[in-house]
Amino acid sequence: MPPTLASLVQHSALKLTVLAGEDRLDTPVRWAHVSELADPVPWMDGGELLLITAMKIDAEDREAMRRYVRRLVRAGVVGLGFAVGVNYEHVPDALVEAAREEGLPLLEVPRRTPFLAITKAVSAAIAADQYRAVTAGFEAQRELTRAALAPEGPAALIARLAAHLGGWAALYDASGAVVAAAPDWAARRAARLGADVERLRERPAPATTVVGSDGAEEGGDRVELQSLGSGRRTRGVLAVGTDAPLGTAERYAVHSAIALLTLTTERSRALQDAEQRLGAAVLRMLLAGEPENARTVAGELYGGLLDAPFRIVVAETAEGQADADAVLAALADAVDTAASRAAEPVLAVPEGHRIVVLAPDGGAVVAACIAHARAAEARRAGSAEPAPATEASLGVSAPAAPAAAGTAFRQAEQALSVARRRGRVLVEHEEVSAGSVLPLLADDAVRAFADGMLRALYEHDAKGRGDLVASLRAWLARHGQWDAAAADLGVHRHTLRYRMRRVEEILGRSLDDPDVRMELWLALKATSTGAA
Repeated sequence: MPPTLASLVQHSALKLTVLAGEDRLDTPVRWAHVSELADPVPWMDGGELLLITAMKIDAEDREAMRRYVRRLVRAGVVGLGFAVGVNYEHVPDALVEAAREEGLPLLEVPRRTPFLAITKAVSAAIAADQYRAVTAGFEAQRELTRAALAPEGPAALIARLAAHLGGWAALYDASGAVVAAAPDWAARRAARLGADVERLRERPAPATTVVGSDGAEEGGDRVELQSLGSGRRTRGVLAVGTDAPLGTAERYAVHSAIALLTLTTERSRALQDAEQRLGAAVLRMLLAGEPENARTVAGELYGGLLDAPFRIVVAETAEGQADADAVLAALADAVDTAASRAAEPVLAVPEGHRIVVLAPDGGAVVAACIAHARAAEARRAGSAEPAPATEASLGVSAPAAPAAAGTAFRQAEQALSVARRRGRVLVEHEEVSAGSVLPLLADDAVRAFADGMLRALYEHDAKGRGDLVASLRAWLARHGQWDAAAADLGVHRHTLRYRMRRVEEILGRSLDDPDVRMELWLALKATSTGAA
């Protein structure tokens, strides 16, 4: 604790007597300063014990003393020491009354106590307090370092930090999710700071901000938020909550925690980079149809990921998209957070402007990818005006075993292609395989092919030489049944036969060929879809 007026009064060698302000003796003293100026206020910083002999002031003038004391109080002076036996044998009543009116502690300094002795006492107490703070800070640093090396890692460090501060502490990951908090109730308090954490994460690291008391059930607190990371991108956020501003020892502890957590975060990032390189090799083996080799290379790194059904998610940003890196980084953070919270293995491989994720079927990671995409779709739907793509498009495969990884990858890419074509953020393979093929025909290339294939028939009909397109559609719809198709058209079956021969002659293709029938049917559907 820093020196207080009470500790100076209790100092046996100083022999100080309290004449006013007895109820404010617990006020800390930042320094003891001697000044005989009539107005010393311009040279005050606040927190001083001012020592005077009243050489240049009339200490017996009541109105002058009221003005003098009032200015001292407004300047933040915490106490006034008056030496007797120099200019005045006793402390003048006018000064005592003014001090009592303003509540300013007034100390009588006996003649045998030099001001230098008081200054030395204050200086020694401040130095001792600083030494205690530094010593406590180093001890906290040792404790936090041991906690960081414990099996619990950051969680143990957060618990030790909260205990040292006498408050609470929480750690947020790169996505802004709370990953550790102490004591237990602090998780609720930390969760309410999501908006403040998000604003801090948007600033280049390192950055800090202070959140005032919220008057919550914990009684209100002062919260400091500090971003973690050695680069410009925030890797996490540390929050500490106390009922008062941090002291020197507490500040040492917080700075030590920031350094340790930053080191842990950067070390984890380096390990993740190594895992990504290994994951890329495992993925290549799976796609090459070598599941056993992939399992051998993966070892225990990915847990039971290759022993149960998994899904493949392929996320891709548009070529040349300005914020592609940030978009993929946000998705990667969501994947990491979900995997960490659920203790779930995941294989994530970045590939330029895309990322490939292999995660357990029905697990938290796949759910997080889908939720991330749904949120992006909601933001896009809520936009008043159409805007260029600012999100990644995702394709999700069906569940697969390691031996079918190649098939799952193709499914994810096909779903991704459909998402791109339809202007969607997310498409799952089941949605494509269980739905109709007709929406897939709404592609410019497909319609161009269909128009080219049927152009001659449309041109024939446009000249009034017969309704070949409608006849072809009816005949294909009835699977080549002449009577049923003719009835649908309201013509004789011989007329329909003649028209189908004309179709073959104009197109130069045989309707007996099933491939030709299929292509003509899809072309008719594509042109009708385009018209619609």
